Amino acid sequence: MAVPLKIDFVSDVVCPWCVIGLRGLEIALEEVGDLVAADIAFHPFELNPDMPPEGENTAEHIARKYGANPEQSARNRDALRERATAVGFTMNRGGDGRIYNSFDAHRLLHWAGLEGRQAALKHALFTAYFTDGRNIADHDVLVAAAEAAGLDAEAARGVLTRGDYAEDVRGEERTWRQEGITAVPTIVINDRYVISGGHEPAAFERALRSIASDLAPA
Repeated sequence: MAVPLKIDFVSDVVCPWCVIGLRGLEIALEEVGDLVAADIAFHPFELNPDMPPEGENTAEHIARKYGANPEQSARNRDALRERATAVGFTMNRGGDGRIYNSFDAHRLLHWAGLEGRQAALKHALFTAYFTDGRNIADHDVLVAAAEAAGLDAEAARGVLTRGDYAEDVRGEERTWRQEGITAVPTIVINDRYVISGGHEPAAFERALRSIASDLAPA
């Protein structure tokens, strides 16, 4: 009998390690097969809540926020691309790209969760930003991602235009910060087990098997 797992995936749309972590987790879930029955819900975390709508140059942002020089940033981007490729994701962003405000993307993800298409939209947003280099603060880009995820385009535009779910997103962000989450991705399983970081699939698989063993009926 499969062990039920409630998986809360706290992440940001503009976080490269969140892409790698999600794909690693998904691959691990495929590997463990019928051992677990997983239900994944995505929750908002803004790495840059004060980012203006026009965004900021990636290289300049990394230098300002983390103190990385251009050579270090280039090496880090190469490493991220390799890790992403290993889990089947194409990451094309370079130092000349931009980091954008992700708040509206999180509002749309909240709505997608109510519509049962949250995972599909999460993937569509990651692809739009990291693969295609699109501005995920732009409502046209967000509507296109929603449509790609199987959601109604006009309904998505209405959510964005009206400012729907803003307080829901802010409330969730406060809740997770109060729980002590300061970095993403953070994965919380059954409100008990916490996995932080964008691990390789094998590491997630070991964790899932261990958790399933711990939770299995005696």
